[in-house]
Amino acid sequence: MGGYAAYVWPAFLISIVVLAGLVINTLANYRKQQTILAAIENSQTEDTEA
Repeated sequence: MGGYAAYVWPAFLISIVVLAGLVINTLANYRKQQTILAAIENSQTEDTEA
């Protein structure tokens, strides 16, 4: 890499860590929103049955 390996590999690693963090955060938020949506739908179902 012409002497730039000391800069290129850490940049790749940092990019991978950041992207992995974004994926994990996105999945966690998705699951949280699914739980909230299910709770809202259940409360609406209970309201219409009563």
